[in-house]
Amino acid sequence: MNDFRSGYVAIVGRPNVGKSTLLNHLIGQKISITSRKAQTTRHRITGIRTDEDAQYLFVDTPGFQLQHQNALNRGMNRTVTQSLSDVDAVLFVIEALRFDSRDEEVLALLPKDRPVLLVVNKVDRLDDKNRLLPFIEQLAPRFPFTAIVPVSAQRGSQLDALLQALRECLPENQPIYGEDEITDRSERFLAAEILREKVFRLSGDEIPYSISVEIEKFESEGKMRRIYAAIIVDKETQKPILIGKKGAKLKEISTQARYDMEKLFDSKVYLEVWVKVKSGWADDERALKSLGYE
Repeated sequence: MNDFRSGYVAIVGRPNVGKSTLLNHLIGQKISITSRKAQTTRHRITGIRTDEDAQYLFVDTPGFQLQHQNALNRGMNRTVTQSLSDVDAVLFVIEALRFDSRDEEVLALLPKDRPVLLVVNKVDRLDDKNRLLPFIEQLAPRFPFTAIVPVSAQRGSQLDALLQALRECLPENQPIYGEDEITDRSERFLAAEILREKVFRLSGDEIPYSISVEIEKFESEGKMRRIYAAIIVDKETQKPILIGKKGAKLKEISTQARYDMEKLFDSKVYLEVWVKVKSGWADDERALKSLGYE
């Protein structure tokens, strides 16, 4: 393979700019969970895309947190800064026509010693596209960006241009993973993330961020997965909200999660879910470790 390139690329930005949606579209599979709530991504997740002349190892990071400084958020911020020091290139994702103090905080973290591409996302939502160029011209002098690429992660538009610009930034290297691999995360981890996404999407604002998911048992037999999972809540009062009347809410969460798992694992899934209370887990280093947070 002549001039084959491969390397790690961090995807960073404030919460809710579309980092996980961008990752999922770039690799063509849903491995990073999304919801309209900020702070959905909590872990560092690597998504792998292999083309004829390049392999991109995308590191989706949590949104950098400025509020609610509990142990969980401090750990998430450590993940962001650590990722920036470990990669060959960085995608700094912002929202078209929106740049505020939270974006400034991330801008201040960007490394000066490696390529940084500015990804202006959600351009499909602009009523007046003529405002985009002045916005980009305003931002360009703020940092020595290698390239500035407007995209719509949701619609998958301009992603080829982004990949082309990014390929130039990667070192000449052989592939690090097999061409059919899409993530470095286990099925067990992905099952927990899918279930957590459904809780975020289906529980509205009654359930805050103090939920997590623990996979208590994961059995794999050929084309069958048996998964036993607990949704961890912070307060006893949150339990009936998640279970719902006659168990209806928990059933809806489980059904949608099982559907996504079957799609991702390409197998039948038996999923059993219950709700457990662990008070103060988001500020307890030991509890965080046991739930798989770094």
